[in-house]
Amino acid sequence: MAKDSLKTIANNKKVFHEYFVMESFEAGIELFGTEVKSIRQGRVNLKDSWCSIVGGEIFVNGMHITPYEQGNIFNKDPLRVRRLLMHKKEIMRLYGTVKQEGYSLIPVSLYFKGSRIKLQLGLCKGKKLYDKRNDMAEKTAKRDIERAMKMKNR
Repeated sequence: MAKDSLKTIANNKKVFHEYFVMESFEAGIELFGTEVKSIRQGRVNLKDSWCSIVGGEIFVNGMHITPYEQGNIFNKDPLRVRRLLMHKKEIMRLYGTVKQEGYSLIPVSLYFKGSRIKLQLGLCKGKKLYDKRNDMAEKTAKRDIERAMKMKNR
């Protein structure tokens, strides 16, 4: 298996509906063995998760990893706060951006990079209701155009 092969485990589709993703970053994640086994089975949910920076470290909150069925006493709390692994310079830059400009750090996807589990973070700005409506209108228009082109080519 190639060292840089990517295999997506989970995506947070809600991110692109609720936020404008300005930049994305890759972070490692600190996990226990039973959590890794559960993630390998695809039993993870990023839907309501977010990231916080405390004391120069970055953490992911609200990421649900279902307890491993054969894990018995070694299972951890499914919603526990997990530390992310990034360079100190990146963390401090993100901290400044989040504090000054009002951005949020939201997990976009979880994937395997080789044998390691990585989390893609998005530096996001919240959408207003009218932004969401514009996106929905554009998506519908694009879908209608595709449909019309398909019917014309028949």
